[in-house]
Amino acid sequence: MNFGQIRQSSALHPGKILLLILVYGLIWFGTLNYRHLIPSDEGRYAEMAREMLVTGDWITPRYNGYKYFEKPPLQIWATAVAFQAFGLGEWQARLWTGLTGFMTILVIGFTGAKIYSARAGWLGALVLASSPMWIISGHFNSLDMALSAFLMSALCSLLLAQTANTQSACRNWMWVCWSMMALATLSKGLIGAAIPAMVFIAYSISAWDWKIWSRLYLISGTIIFLIITAPWFVFIAQRNPEFLEFFFIHEHLQRFTDEAHSRTGPIYYFVPLLLIGMLPWIFQIPGAIAQAWTERRREFSSGWLLVCWAVVIFAFFSVSRSKLPGYIIPIFPALAMLIGARLDRLLGNNNSLHLPWKIQTLGFALLGCVGFFFISEISTQARPDEIEAYAQYVYWVIIALIILIGFSGLAAWQSKRNGLRSIVSFAIGLFLCTIIAGTGHETLGRAVSGIDLAQRVKPLIPANVNIYSVRMLDHTLPFYLGRTMIMVESPDELEFGVNQEPALWMPTLDAFIERWKEDQASYALMVPEQYSALQKINFPMQEVDRDSRRVIVKHPDNASFPQQ
Repeated sequence: MNFGQIRQSSALHPGKILLLILVYGLIWFGTLNYRHLIPSDEGRYAEMAREMLVTGDWITPRYNGYKYFEKPPLQIWATAVAFQAFGLGEWQARLWTGLTGFMTILVIGFTGAKIYSARAGWLGALVLASSPMWIISGHFNSLDMALSAFLMSALCSLLLAQTANTQSACRNWMWVCWSMMALATLSKGLIGAAIPAMVFIAYSISAWDWKIWSRLYLISGTIIFLIITAPWFVFIAQRNPEFLEFFFIHEHLQRFTDEAHSRTGPIYYFVPLLLIGMLPWIFQIPGAIAQAWTERRREFSSGWLLVCWAVVIFAFFSVSRSKLPGYIIPIFPALAMLIGARLDRLLGNNNSLHLPWKIQTLGFALLGCVGFFFISEISTQARPDEIEAYAQYVYWVIIALIILIGFSGLAAWQSKRNGLRSIVSFAIGLFLCTIIAGTGHETLGRAVSGIDLAQRVKPLIPANVNIYSVRMLDHTLPFYLGRTMIMVESPDELEFGVNQEPALWMPTLDAFIERWKEDQASYALMVPEQYSALQKINFPMQEVDRDSRRVIVKHPDNASFPQQ
């Protein structure tokens, strides 16, 4: 093959890329509606948006009828708008997450093409689009994806600003950067500004680059940041004087420094999540970091800033006393860009990949084969009444493993002949494997969601009657019933809300029993164990319906109450 043929075989064909993006988008968005919502994040943020839409109060977030100030409202606003436009439903609840996750893949591709090369940008987008944790997060209704998307958009804007050819282009991109930081702050709090600040300080020290601070447009950027963020903080503080102390002290300082939220973990908590979340491409990370290290002494090193981004976020949350898997999602796009640049260099001009890549792809094909020996382990954690659901999920896992084996084998065969196609095949297999395994979780998650129970009892419960939630907080049933519930004795994460409005809940089971006497039209929700305990004291109730996790009761005819 002559040099011209080599260049042609490694070229990016815009038509094929566009077709691949369209097909990918159809699968990405088309699977948003397949699963029902599961606790806790998915139900919580869907219900908060529903309540915001129903009450018309776009300033004070509420959850299950109680004030809920743990996070800012940007995603709740966006989801409420989706409900207004398209109605209530699962895909509407996940639309904001899906959009922000998908758009970040495109942003990564665009930025990588600008600061490295067109092929490096394309490869970076491909890496992110096939990373398991990014795919799963993009199809799960939580705040972490939108936060990650806006944080990464801020970082990409910063990279484009610092590599711009003109002062006006630098200024405009920096203004975009400050805007994205503001949207990140409105997504999940001050972390939206704190993370970029920490990363930038780490970069300046490690690269000994202090001139860059003069190109950040700090004054005008801060003004833009405050114009976007300040109005909501001012309005909610005016309406709710208790907001400032709870939000800034409890939700930020205490969440990082103490164990009040019971989300502790060892210092290495995020290591397995990083390995699994970036599993297909983890072997390229050392080479990508080494490549960025050699370039760090340039006037401005995009690669080293990306390394600082990943390292600082990983270290910051590792030492935090509050840990959840979604906290490190913002590092995956940065790693994807670094890996894209690394793969671009490995491909070189001859568009072939060496033996290590072939071993990697064959290794994943072997991994898929090994997976068949562990399929029986899937049902070991099943509840007795959910064994059938676990058995159905096995079929999804089998299909996912077959896809992984087939595409990994194809990638190994293509590695010497056409490296770019090999990478694409490998990425397609990993994406399909993840999306199939994740989508198939509906066979397990349906029972958890409570959708079947809600569909049966919703027509039976009259409007404007009270529903009590006895010693439990169900995160999904309120959304599917379209009703808020009065908490009884155990407020769970609604403790702040019930303390602010104590008249809106029952602080003890005895108080609930007394109220039950008076509120003859009411209903109550409880776990089966609580139902059995109330039966033992002859509590007057009639079972309306139940599933494996919940029981709904109402007043029986000719009710009589136990003596206290």
